[in-house]
Amino acid sequence: MNGLLLVARREITTQIRTKAFVIGLLVTAVLVAVVSFLPTVIGGGDSYTIGTVNSQQLPLHTAAPEVDFEWRKFADEAAAKQAVLNGDVDAVLVNGTKVFTDGEIDSQLEVLLQSVNREFKLGAAGVAIPRLEMQSVGADTRYEGARQAVATLLVFVLFMLIMGQVVAVAMGVVEEKGSRIVEILLSSVRPWQLLGGKILGLGVLGLINLFTIAVVGLATAAASGSAADLPPGMPALVLAVLVWFVLGYAFFATLSAAMASLVSRQEEVSTVLTPLTMMIMATYFVAFYVSNEPTGTLATVVSYIPPFSSMIMPVRMAASEVPFWQVGLSMLVMLAAVVAVLSFGAKVYERAVLRTGARLKLGDVLRSR
Repeated sequence: MNGLLLVARREITTQIRTKAFVIGLLVTAVLVAVVSFLPTVIGGGDSYTIGTVNSQQLPLHTAAPEVDFEWRKFADEAAAKQAVLNGDVDAVLVNGTKVFTDGEIDSQLEVLLQSVNREFKLGAAGVAIPRLEMQSVGADTRYEGARQAVATLLVFVLFMLIMGQVVAVAMGVVEEKGSRIVEILLSSVRPWQLLGGKILGLGVLGLINLFTIAVVGLATAAASGSAADLPPGMPALVLAVLVWFVLGYAFFATLSAAMASLVSRQEEVSTVLTPLTMMIMATYFVAFYVSNEPTGTLATVVSYIPPFSSMIMPVRMAASEVPFWQVGLSMLVMLAAVVAVLSFGAKVYERAVLRTGARLKLGDVLRSR
């Protein structure tokens, strides 16, 4: 185990000191910050469409002159409810005492309605005014758009990080094998320690990138005021994504190292990784589809099938509510797959990494002793 940790520390310290890693991390942080601020910068002023049933229009523009308000009048409550459910209006003021909404009302609009209604009626009556009753006439759909956006972004981030780290593992293995450094390293550590240390070290660098993206994204969203539009439970989701990244990375990186040990030149890496790259791409495309249909049959089934579950289950968690037992079961299945792949990858790596020259065939390596 000490050998594994030594190799991991070597990988981390070597890579983290390079200009490419530092510049890449800074560029990533800046890009995430810019993307998080974009909705605030280009979103323009707020606007609301408000209906009335047996109610006077409130002078909301006096309290918020920068916001555009459009008023519509409805004959009865049934017509008002239908308009709310159809998305024609953001809210309907009914009888001056309650407000119809579809799900949870926008926080800014609620504050405006409550405060202006109170001031308006106080000026007319001079007595205490009860708060407006907020009544939802449909399901809570407030966070559907935000969940969809988070899920789509999550697919892209996981895909890019896993793909990048997997290629880095393969290039590292081939570089050590082609330069014969691996022979020196294996005189001090065992093959499984060298393999595990490389995967662990580069995985830590991937976690640093993912953690940076999460922290900068959440901090920028909070600073820009758009954090209020994010669905609840984002910190827990971030932690879950970190776990899923580790599982997905361990699965793909182990296969990457095993396949890379079959060749001795870096020009051959792309060829030998083609099947693995296609598997990652397939996982990405399925996960992207699932982000649009997170509660469908396909999403539910493939979220239990490794390696698809490494991207699809966190996407389901971001886009919808997933029972805890489903998440736990999916993790256990994925963990079992990772253990199996580690055993397979270690066997291939140990038998192939010291054999230089022409590209080895996987079947020959597995049959060798």
